[in-house]
Amino acid sequence: MTSIQNKARFLAPGVLLALAAAAVSYGVGQLVPVLSPMIVAILLGILVTNTVKLPASFGLGIDFSSKKLLRAGIVLLGLRLVLSDIADLGVPVILVVVCVVAGGLLGTLLLGKLLNVSPRLTLLVACGFSICGAAAVAGAAGVTDPREEHEQDTVTAVALVVIFGTIMIPLVPFLVGAMGLDNPTAGMWAGASTHEIAQVVAIGGILGGSALTVAVVVKLARVLLLAPVVAILSVRQRRIYRQASAEEKAAGSDVQAKMPPIVPLFIIGFLAMVLLRSFVDLPGAVLDIGNALQTALLAAAMFGLGCGVKIRNLIQVGIRPFVLAALATVLVAAIAYAGIMLVA
Repeated sequence: MTSIQNKARFLAPGVLLALAAAAVSYGVGQLVPVLSPMIVAILLGILVTNTVKLPASFGLGIDFSSKKLLRAGIVLLGLRLVLSDIADLGVPVILVVVCVVAGGLLGTLLLGKLLNVSPRLTLLVACGFSICGAAAVAGAAGVTDPREEHEQDTVTAVALVVIFGTIMIPLVPFLVGAMGLDNPTAGMWAGASTHEIAQVVAIGGILGGSALTVAVVVKLARVLLLAPVVAILSVRQRRIYRQASAEEKAAGSDVQAKMPPIVPLFIIGFLAMVLLRSFVDLPGAVLDIGNALQTALLAAAMFGLGCGVKIRNLIQVGIRPFVLAALATVLVAAIAYAGIMLVA
């Protein structure tokens, strides 16, 4: 048996379970369109890990799903983006999107410092709430400190994205009605302020009219900024590793920390898919297959991440991360509202 076959044998139970959970989540999403397969998969993972003791043989495959399958799903996420659609939003709206992401990131980092939340958890919450939810959390986690003791930060940030993003599904339409926003403006605000693409789709469906299309395009403009943000974080991590290596060398140690790439491979793949979709006339069948595969991979990955969310551990993190998540939600929504009102 080759090493690849041996590795596949150890990974198979967990990966197959994650894919089965993705299939169930997709079925639930078809029956209840307001529920995204990815959100269902996270909740299913949380339910399973807190009610059933999975055999140890599932561990490696579930961990593989939450990391490797997630990156493959992010790559295929690029097939949803068409640069011309984003350009059609116009420079003012694109500048609003940039301000939402930049302001959300910097503001959340400041709030986390004031609340004394751990820097890594603060960073992951900032990325998830400012860019594109759980995918951004996992993307940022992949290029920051990878030590196992920090895994809880990742699953906590993902759980917070699910909780507060789900709250926004009924809240945004209510606020839109209370503030009397017209349909396109409401769509822009929903896309600029809500965490997950799936949550944006749910809100757009409730708003009706042209709001759904506008909301999704604005949200995808935020998703596009995942690439530069992850690249910046990777460069920052390289600087940290370089400094640590210099200190170890000065102390007489020959151990060298492995440097992360300046731009992670999955981000290069993501950008390649964006360019492919934008400049090549792909057949509808290819796009349908790509979208279905992307949904399956991300749902399987979300199940894996959900399996890491132990309710008792989530309770033990205390109230401060929840306060941070609530304030970050308000901050991003406020920046988005102010910007949209200026350009609408």
